[in-house]
Amino acid sequence: MLIDSHCHLNLLTNFSSCGSITISSKNIKTTNSSCFFDTKMYDTVFLDSFIQRALENNVQYIQTICTKLEDLPIVLKIAEQYKNVFASVGVHPCEVNDKKRLITDLEIIELTNHQKIIGIGETGLDYYHQPYNKKLQRDSFIAHISAASATNLPIIVHTREADEDTIDILTSAMHNSKFSGLIHCFASSKNLAAKMLDIGLYISVSGIITFKNATNLQEIVKYIPLDRLLIETDSPYLAPTPMRGKQNEPAFVRYVAEKVAELKNITSQEVENVTTHNFKILFSKFEKQVSLI
Repeated sequence: MLIDSHCHLNLLTNFSSCGSITISSKNIKTTNSSCFFDTKMYDTVFLDSFIQRALENNVQYIQTICTKLEDLPIVLKIAEQYKNVFASVGVHPCEVNDKKRLITDLEIIELTNHQKIIGIGETGLDYYHQPYNKKLQRDSFIAHISAASATNLPIIVHTREADEDTIDILTSAMHNSKFSGLIHCFASSKNLAAKMLDIGLYISVSGIITFKNATNLQEIVKYIPLDRLLIETDSPYLAPTPMRGKQNEPAFVRYVAEKVAELKNITSQEVENVTTHNFKILFSKFEKQVSLI
């Protein structure tokens, strides 16, 4: 059994007529100061087929990730519609700016009462997408960490070109309070991986590890202990080899598992078993909710 630990089902749609997904595509509307497509692209007609293909590829469970509060109702609607889909709540750093009020830890805590919400995020730091406000991103990140600590739900961390500040914030926070979490779609340095493992976080890898030029990242995957590893698609982005040029989807997480198996010189079945076990340990609310279904 496979679990896609991180995707954006509200952004999946039928892109067969316009080929691969790129930010510059005239067919895709993007939100201002955001690295995400507009949720208006969400298409219920095609979502059934994505879920079905996932099941056919042994992807039994999926976590769909919230990136902005405006999208939370549709994220929860999807999670409520499908028994095998769970959700998170959070505000992505690209959605943090001086035009929006910062969410508080208490607001996040309140939202986690929904039975299908099993994680907090994605949150974190992004110094790649312009413009950005370091202070606002930091304040938002800390609020999410506080909520994670209070609820015992894992924090889902996005970090891009912000390694040192990410290490700083998470390490300091861990000294003051205990929380669990993961670095999602890991594509950074071995130093960041080591520091995150040192404070007890998990690391989730995506289709990036299958790319031909991702040799440094592939070496880091070999370094990460299997019992601290998760797998994801981050769909609709980052389709793995051999699906490059297509819209990514949860079914393709099997290619990530196969690449991990190749890099660690073990079987795909071992990767499936361990990453599924890791997910259940980290997202403990998931295990409880599955037993109630």
